[in-house]
Amino acid sequence: MNEASGKVQREQGSPETVRARAGRIYTPYVDIVERKDEIIVIADMPGVDENSVDITLEKNVLTIYGKASFELSEDGRLLLHEYGTGDYRRVFTLSDEVDREKIQASVRNGVLKLVMPKAEAAKMRKIPVKNGAYN
Repeated sequence: MNEASGKVQREQGSPETVRARAGRIYTPYVDIVERKDEIIVIADMPGVDENSVDITLEKNVLTIYGKASFELSEDGRLLLHEYGTGDYRRVFTLSDEVDREKIQASVRNGVLKLVMPKAEAAKMRKIPVKNGAYN
């Protein structure tokens, strides 16, 4: 889906990493897929689970927030650490095409999936064409 189509707009001027409090806030990378009846947003948020993610919708603004932490067990030793720990935040502006009451979210292995069904008025429909004269 093209973000410029107006269905989902990305937060303007959002830097990749922003200094905040004692930690960092990262902008998670997302994939946005448009299907016939829904829009799907997939966000990479390593270290986040269902207990550490918060999704809010106020008016047309959808905010994704997640807190990731890394804990090393006492008997382990860190060999490689490719992502920073901290918070994730991403903000989108939704159009009226999304049915706000039916949005669903799930997270698995640090990947958040939002399924946003389209409102009935926004769904594509076929218009029948009849054979006949026009006036």
